[in-house]
Amino acid sequence: MTEQSSPVRLRTALAGVPAYVPGKPPAPVEGVRAYKISSNENPYPPLPSVTQAISDAAQQVNRYPDMGVVALTEALSAELALPAAQLATGTGSVAVLAQLVAITCEPGDEVVYAWRSFEAYPIVVALSGAASVQVPLDADARHDLDAMADAITDRTRLVLVCTPNNPTGPAVTEAELRAFLDRVPRDLLVVIDEAYLEFTTDETVPDALALAHERPNVVVLRTFSKAYGLAGLRVGYAVAHPEIATALRKAATPFGVTDLAQAAAIASLGAKDELMVRVKELVGERERVVAALREQGWDVPQAQGNFCWLPLGDEAVPFAQAAQAKGLMVRPFAGDGVRCTIGETEANDRLLEVAADWQRSS
Repeated sequence: MTEQSSPVRLRTALAGVPAYVPGKPPAPVEGVRAYKISSNENPYPPLPSVTQAISDAAQQVNRYPDMGVVALTEALSAELALPAAQLATGTGSVAVLAQLVAITCEPGDEVVYAWRSFEAYPIVVALSGAASVQVPLDADARHDLDAMADAITDRTRLVLVCTPNNPTGPAVTEAELRAFLDRVPRDLLVVIDEAYLEFTTDETVPDALALAHERPNVVVLRTFSKAYGLAGLRVGYAVAHPEIATALRKAATPFGVTDLAQAAAIASLGAKDELMVRVKELVGERERVVAALREQGWDVPQAQGNFCWLPLGDEAVPFAQAAQAKGLMVRPFAGDGVRCTIGETEANDRLLEVAADWQRSS
């Protein structure tokens, strides 16, 4: 049977929506254990206290979840010492980002962000009918905040600052960000995306919550997927001015955050000290891997997340193929580079072996 095109008329904006490329599962390679370091996942399984909370919540999955996500909002309010009115939750920080775009952008508007940065940015912007204004990173794979400020026009409705930047690794500094915000119109929303905040060790990084307190046009975006290891349950949140937080709650998918996700997030906040020990171990592994890569001759940018970046340019895909042949899945960005998650020690050692072999062969 010949496949026919559908007569249904879809939104024209879909033509400009790039497909999200998820990290692939590791392909089996005979004789070695395969590892996936392509999705910036936390390699540690949930703590027993967290799995118990999930198990308990699973007994009620015949019921709708709490649409207001009240218990988690109260726990976050206590953890962050902020009024609950300044908090809005969603199914992962990417969903909260989509809510932010939904409450600010109409067709023809513009969203300014650095590039390369989080690959969901152009997707959620295009779906809204708005246009992406992508400002190139500087020579050190960092945000060029001056150029981003220059890119703001009367059509700009939203600015995104990913710090640490995914996938390249560097974070912006407090001084840089304050100088940038001084140039941004007060009626323009600036989102500080801190998905990897807990992995940062640079003392010059911004106090984003203080900035959000001082400036009503600043929103802070965070997630439980990375440091807290709840990527499979999808829960993130924003800290914002009460009026913005109210609008975000209006734009949220009803009943989106499940009771399982809420229970796991609350239990994770309760076990934060224990989880931060794991984060410290991952940071130690990151520093070890980055130092070894630089010793091999790689030009690795500052790494402040749970990953590192190899600026391979046109060799990104061939490098990923070479890694895959040795049982290691990394995340190539064609024409730019390769992002490598800091995973199990054995996976990190495999990465160093692949990188050393690549340097010798090239």
